[in-house]
Amino acid sequence: MPDVSIDLLASTLSDDAAARNAVLDNAAWSSLTGPHAAFAIGGELARRYPDDVAPFVAVRTWDDPAVWDALREIVDAGEQFGLSGFDGELPDGWEFVGGGDGVQLIETPALSTRPDEEAVELGADDVEDMLAIVARNQPGPFRPRTHELGRYVGIRRGGRLVAMAGERLHPAGWTEISAVAVDEDHRRQGFASRLVLDVAFHIQQRGDRALMHAAASNTGAIAAYERLGFALRRRTRFSSVRAPQ
Repeated sequence: MPDVSIDLLASTLSDDAAARNAVLDNAAWSSLTGPHAAFAIGGELARRYPDDVAPFVAVRTWDDPAVWDALREIVDAGEQFGLSGFDGELPDGWEFVGGGDGVQLIETPALSTRPDEEAVELGADDVEDMLAIVARNQPGPFRPRTHELGRYVGIRRGGRLVAMAGERLHPAGWTEISAVAVDEDHRRQGFASRLVLDVAFHIQQRGDRALMHAAASNTGAIAAYERLGFALRRRTRFSSVRAPQ
């Protein structure tokens, strides 16, 4: 996957814009210390979402060795959880379970957003259907209360939820589009693009900008998002770690 989109994007950013975008280097931490602070469990070095909201744990900086003690205060013994942006050596007792390379994409002026007249807003009454479509399509982590993080929308056919997308991380000035899922028998009908553009429209209406994350191996989805008007901002590393017993 070429880096040309990073170069093109960087060339359009002013120094001020680049500084504002720096919150995206630690998007989960910015969310948990900002717009999602009401969900945060933890303190000044490490924070997390409640387990039934999202599996993400964030730290202020990996440069402070005390961060590992702070993590132990907010995770259970032997708990497995996700860390973003860490690729160093784990302290004794911590176990690396797995991980993968990811990409972060952000909107560009080419993104032409619009509301979708068929998209229905989803909430607490739709959790069973939301969990079911996630289980069928595996778009990424989604928990019973994930829908509380932002606005989720879907498209139904015959009463069945066949497509979904919504808002997850919320670093200052930005909102992440996530849980993009379309059932196999309803793909190639433009549902994913329609819902992404609908979610992005409402994000922009609030004065935020849209971002997305994807596995680096999911080249098809990345190409589709770039065609919509997103550009690759940075590569990152997602790690799954188990806390000491």
